[in-house]
Amino acid sequence: MKDAFPIQYCWIDPQVIYWKDSKYADRNATKNGARVGGDVEDFKAIHFSSVKVLKHFDLDDEEQKFYQAEVLVKNFIPLEYIKNIGNFGIPIPNKPKVLQSKMAYTAQITRNTPTAFIFLVDHSVSMNKTTSLFGEDMTMAEAAARIVNRQINELVLRCIKSNDTRHYYDIAVIGYGEQAYSGWNGDLEGMDFVSPEELREHPYKKIITREEKRTRKGVVVKEVEKVQWVEAKHDGSWTHLHKAFAKAQQLLTQWMEKHHDKDCYPPTIINITDGEFNGAKREEFLQQANELKSMFTNDGNVILFNIHFTASKSAAEVVCPIEILELGGNNYAETLFNMSSLLPERYNADISRYLNDNRAGRHRAMGVNADATTLIKLMDIGTPTNVSQAQ
Repeated sequence: MKDAFPIQYCWIDPQVIYWKDSKYADRNATKNGARVGGDVEDFKAIHFSSVKVLKHFDLDDEEQKFYQAEVLVKNFIPLEYIKNIGNFGIPIPNKPKVLQSKMAYTAQITRNTPTAFIFLVDHSVSMNKTTSLFGEDMTMAEAAARIVNRQINELVLRCIKSNDTRHYYDIAVIGYGEQAYSGWNGDLEGMDFVSPEELREHPYKKIITREEKRTRKGVVVKEVEKVQWVEAKHDGSWTHLHKAFAKAQQLLTQWMEKHHDKDCYPPTIINITDGEFNGAKREEFLQQANELKSMFTNDGNVILFNIHFTASKSAAEVVCPIEILELGGNNYAETLFNMSSLLPERYNADISRYLNDNRAGRHRAMGVNADATTLIKLMDIGTPTNVSQAQ
C-alpha cells in the first residue's frame, strides 16, 4: 500500500497565514485541548521548535502532541497559492483571481458543468441482518439497495425537462466485499459512470415497494412501483473498503481530467457500511480518505460521506456532528469522523430540515448507528436539491 500511495507534499504560500479568516491550532485541531483561534496570540501559541523536528518521536512524550500544529484556511486554497502545483500535472485555472474571490460550492450544475455522485455499498455478509424499511422486513443489503435506487431515481427525475433527459450528473455505484466492482445490473452491468439518460433508457427491473408520501392528511406509507438498477448482494465476510476507495479515486481522476478546466460543483462520494472495515490498516484507510477529499474542481474539494448503517434504531445514533466529542470516545465513530468531509455551511439548511439540527457551525459528513430512516435523510442531505441547477 505504501508503494501505491506515496506521500506528496504541497508547498503553500505563507501569505495564507495572514488571510482574514485563517485560524491557528497549536496541535491537531480535532484533538482535545487544542487551542484554535484567529488572533496573533493564537499564532504565537504554536510550539515552533516542536513543529520543526524531523519526527515526532524525537520529542518528549508531553511535547509530541504539539508536533502537528495547523493553519486552518476557510473554504479552500486557490491553486496559485500552492507553489509546487505544477509537479502534479494540474493546470492553474485561466482566471485564478476570479476564482480566488468566489465562494466555494456555489457553481451552477449545467450540461456543460455537471457534477458526479459515487455510491459505495458494503456487500459483506453481515449486511444479511434483518431490518425494516417503511414497515417491510428485509435484509440490510436489500434496504441499502432500495435506498440507493431511490436516490438515483430522484437524481434522474431532476434531469428530465420536457421529456429531455439532461446530463447534469455522472453517477457510479461501487459494491465492495472481498473485491470492489461496478454495482450496476442489466444492460449497465460492468459500467462505471453512467448518465441520467442511460439510466432512464436502461432500467434493470421494476418492483413494488413502500414509500412515504405527503398528502393533505399528512405523511402516509403507500405501495409504489419503482425502477431498480442496483441489487442486494453478499460478497463474503470481508469489508475491503480500501479497494472501493481505490476504485473511486481511479474514477474521479478520470472525471477530473475531463472537467479540469470547468467550474463544476465538486463530486460527492457516499459510503454505506454496517461496521468495521478490514484488509488494511486504519492509517491506510485514513490516507485514502484524505486523498479523496483533497481532490478538487475549481469550485471546491470532493465531499466524502461515511454512513454506518444499523438494523434498528439506536440511542447511540449520531449524525452530522460538529465536534468529535459528540461521539463519546467511540473509536470506530472517531475514525469515520476523521475520514469524512467537513461540510460547507450551505448544507446547514438541509441538516436543519431533515435532522432538526439548527446549530451554527460546520458539520461532518457522517453518521454512526443510523437506521434505515436516518440513512434516507443522510442520502437526501448528500444529494442536495438546493444546489443551483440550470432549468
